[in-house]
Amino acid sequence: MSRARTLVVFVALSAVWGSAFLATDIALESVPPAFLGAVRFDIAALLLFALTVARGDRFVPTERSEWRPILAGGVFSIGAHHALLFSGQVYIPGSVASVLLGIIPLATPTLTRLTATRERLSPIKTAGLVLGFLGLVVIANPDPENLLSSNLVGAVLVFSSAIAFALGAVLTHDSETDMSLLAVQSWMMLIGAVTLHVTSIALPWESAAGAVWTPQALVATGYLAVVAGAGGFLLYFWLLDRIGPIEVSILEYVIPIFAALAEWVIIERAPTKTTVVGFVLIFVGFLLFKRDAIRSELRRAMARQQRKPTDD
Repeated sequence: MSRARTLVVFVALSAVWGSAFLATDIALESVPPAFLGAVRFDIAALLLFALTVARGDRFVPTERSEWRPILAGGVFSIGAHHALLFSGQVYIPGSVASVLLGIIPLATPTLTRLTATRERLSPIKTAGLVLGFLGLVVIANPDPENLLSSNLVGAVLVFSSAIAFALGAVLTHDSETDMSLLAVQSWMMLIGAVTLHVTSIALPWESAAGAVWTPQALVATGYLAVVAGAGGFLLYFWLLDRIGPIEVSILEYVIPIFAALAEWVIIERAPTKTTVVGFVLIFVGFLLFKRDAIRSELRRAMARQQRKPTDD
């Protein structure tokens, strides 16, 4: 029953976060990208803070060390990540953006090695990185005669959003706090919302006054904030606690399937061949890069399965 529940939550979260890309596309038709992200996380932070208080969790950071992951995660993993991601989706479909984010499981450990251990990458892991970036190039499909084409601009923005997310993960790695994950995530969303509001005010082409809140935009933003935002992150941390970071990272390769499915069912937009080929290259790159970790995880799973009859 526990394994079945975990599988259901995994698929549900993939579907929620996959369909969120289409919701973003719909909202971006009338709302500027950074402002859209700011409103989304205003609502999500309010909901998570309310839940944190209702649970009786400590939600006020008291140590300087507790503020570091909150600020890093809020500014980079939420603020900068969504400002760049939503801006990229102005130029490319959400299903393509979801595939490009598959570089996150490759970028995060790479940045960790470069900024912390300085450990050299093995040939196999280097090959994985090369395949991953090759997948990005295939999806971007740059035109040599027009390097500022909308497709390439969108791909660069989404790739930058993946790097921002990975950098936030690196900077929050090994942080110590006795605050609940729910409380920490509430603060991150609040800091991210503030960052997005500042970005929206600072950019000349962004204007909150220019946002047109059509019924479609309101429904899409509500979905992004309540279902994909607050609800999605609760499901994510539930999974993270039960199956660990290696298996959770596979989400990045299931989400594009649901993103493409949502576009196909709702707006009848089928994925292109280059998107599919790029997805395969990124996924194979991930398998090569994470080969040792995946092998260790499979061995632990098999060992647990072999011990189970004895425990009964």
